Amino acid sequence: RNPQYYSDILASSLAGQALFSHAPAAERARRVLSKLRQTPRLLQAARDNIKDPPGIFVKVGVETMRGALKFIEEDLPRAFRDVDDLHLLGDLADAQTEATHAVASYIEFLENEVAPRARASFRLGRERFEQKLRLDEGLAVPVDRLLAIATRELHATQEAFKSLGGRMDGGDALEAWARTKAEHPKPGELVDVGREQLDELATFVQRQSIITLPGGEDITVAPTPEFYRWSFASMWTPGPFETKPTRAYYYLTDVDPSWTPERQDEHLRDYNYPTLWSISIHEVYPGHFLHYQHLRRVESKTRKSIMFSPASFVEGWAHYCEQMMIEAGFGRREYSIQLGQLAESLIRLARFLVCIKLHAEDMSVEQGVRLFREEAFMEEASARREAERGTFDPTYLVYSVGKLALLKLRQDVKQQQGKSFSLRSFHDTLLSQGTAPFWLHRQLMLGDDGDVIE
Repeated sequence: RNPQYYSDILASSLAGQALFSHAPAAERARRVLSKLRQTPRLLQAARDNIKDPPGIFVKVGVETMRGALKFIEEDLPRAFRDVDDLHLLGDLADAQTEATHAVASYIEFLENEVAPRARASFRLGRERFEQKLRLDEGLAVPVDRLLAIATRELHATQEAFKSLGGRMDGGDALEAWARTKAEHPKPGELVDVGREQLDELATFVQRQSIITLPGGEDITVAPTPEFYRWSFASMWTPGPFETKPTRAYYYLTDVDPSWTPERQDEHLRDYNYPTLWSISIHEVYPGHFLHYQHLRRVESKTRKSIMFSPASFVEGWAHYCEQMMIEAGFGRREYSIQLGQLAESLIRLARFLVCIKLHAEDMSVEQGVRLFREEAFMEEASARREAERGTFDPTYLVYSVGKLALLKLRQDVKQQQGKSFSLRSFHDTLLSQGTAPFWLHRQLMLGDDGDVIE
C-alpha cells in the first residue's frame, strides 16, 4: 500500500544496471530494455494494490517517482551513450518513451485520485512494531525497555554535547554549534569537499591500525540521483558476490538550484564541515564501504548475502565508526569535529525515540519534527525530512541500537581477552563473520547468549 515501494523497485533496479559496470554496456542496456518494457505492468500493479495509503506515503511516493522519472529521462541515456548497437539504442529510446508515459500517468493517478482520499494511519502499533524488530533484527526487547534506553542515551549525549560546547569559544554549546554550522561548503561544492576527506580518512585508519584495508575497489563521489534525494548521503557498493572489483558510489545530496537562498543555506548548515567528516566516516572509511570490502571476503554464503543482513548490524557498524574514530584520536585537537560527531549521534538517538513514539504510541509527524529540532538541534527542513522518514522507515532506530550493541560487544570481548585485546583484530574478526544479527556475533566471539544491549 506504499506508493514509494514501486518507485524504489523501479529506480533501484534501473540504477543497478546503469551505475555499475559489472557486465558490458550492451548487455546491461538489454537488461534495462527489459525492465523499461515491464514498467507499465509494474505501475498497473501499483494502481491495483494501492487502495487506502497514509497521506504521507503518497507525498513521499510522488516525490520519489518524480525522481525516478527524471532518472529515466536524463540519466539512463547518458549511461548507455557509448553503446554502438543502433538497433538496441532505438529499442531503448522507444521503451524509454513508453516507460516515461507510464510513470507520468502514475504520478497523476497518485496526485489526483489517491491523495484526496488517503486517510489511513501509518502506525504499525506496538505488537507489530515489536514483531518487526524480532523478525528483521533478531532483537527481542520490549518497547518500554527500548524507550528507557533511548531516553538515557539521548540525555547522556546531550550532556556530553553541552560539556564539549561549553569548552569552545563563548562557553554556550548551542551558540558554539550555531557557529560551527555556519561553516559549510557553498552550493555545488559538497561533492568536492567529500572527495577530499576520503584520502585523509583512509590514511588515518591505516596509520592507527584500526582495521585492515583490503583495497582493490574505486570510489566515485557524486551528487545523489534525483530518485534518491530524500536521503542525506548514501554509499552504493557492488554486491558481495561480484567476482571482480567494480566502482562504488558515495552520494551526497547537494542543494536544489530551484530552492530559495534561505532553504539552500538551511540545508547546507546540516552539512557543515565537522558533520561532513562524520558522514564520510559513516559511509566510506571505515564505515559502509570498508564493511563491503570485508564482506566480499566472507566464506559463508548465508552471512555474506545482504538478503539476510540485519540493518542493526550494517548501520550499527557505520554509526559506531563515527564514535570509534574520535576515540582513536581523529580530530583530537578540533573540538568542532568532536561536536559534529555528537550532533550526528543526537540525530540517531532522536530517530530511536521518534520511531517508537510514531509507531507504538500516538506521536504525530509534527511532534516528531519538534523533537528533532529541540532535542537534536536540527534545521526545520532536515527535521521534517527525518520525521517523515520515520513513517515509512519504522525501524530507523537500528543505527543507535546497532551502535550500542557493538559497543557492548567490544567491551565484553575486551574484558574476556584482557591485555591481548587488539582493536584491529576485533574489527577484522567481527567483519569476517558477515552480516549476522548481534546475538549470533556474541555467540561466535564470546560463546554466550548475553543481552545484546542494556
